Amino acid sequence: MRPKKVRWIKCDPGEKCFRPLCKPLSRLEGVFLTLDEFEAIRLADLEDYIQADASKRMKISRPTFSRIITSAHRKIGDALVNIKAIKIEGGCCKVIKKGQHERA
Repeated sequence: MRPKKVRWIKCDPGEKCFRPLCKPLSRLEGVFLTLDEFEAIRLADLEDYIQADASKRMKISRPTFSRIITSAHRKIGDALVNIKAIKIEGGCCKVIKKGQHERA
């Protein structure tokens, strides 16, 4: 299997874990959202970028962006519907420095 290409993100999330308060910790399951999935959600759902533009900002192909966003949506849907915590960690990402996203 080919190694994953580095995905560029704007910044690390401030919080790394979101959990429902209605379930005791002892009975709480979780899903793991990678940093690149978090960034894909930020770009597509919050910033309203189309996939082609969002993929350029992350310096990945559009089909790769599509796979990442699909995976993120599935995980977040599972967490919301099944009352699970969302933990954000991992992934092969580098943080973009100010003005760096315009470069090739």
